[in-house]
Amino acid sequence: MQETIIRADAAPRFGDDGVEITGYASPSRGSEKLSAWKVLLRPGADTPVHTLTEGEAFIALNGRGTFEFNGRVHEVGAGDAICVPAGIDFRLANNSADEPFEAICCMIAEGKGQIGDGEPFTPPWAM
Repeated sequence: MQETIIRADAAPRFGDDGVEITGYASPSRGSEKLSAWKVLLRPGADTPVHTLTEGEAFIALNGRGTFEFNGRVHEVGAGDAICVPAGIDFRLANNSADEPFEAICCMIAEGKGQIGDGEPFTPPWAM
């Protein structure tokens, strides 16, 4: 087995509507069991409410974000971390008017997301 280096300028990027995701570790990029990515939310941007088949961990790097879990709201800032259990509805938002929010996220490689009643899917940055 060989180590893999994913350079920031070569990492794949995904997103729209103020949500930018940079893919780092994943099975297609040398990580057999773990996927890791960076999420950037521009001011006013948010993710859809969704659930996961596996738990996900977030470590806030910059700015302030709001995590909504089953109707509960938690604010987090740089240096804070939060763990989302599988099967819980959640959403991440940046309510700031002027500062982006960034976090590193990770989940086991087999994890899938689901939006509403849609089919579970593997996020493209986690493949």
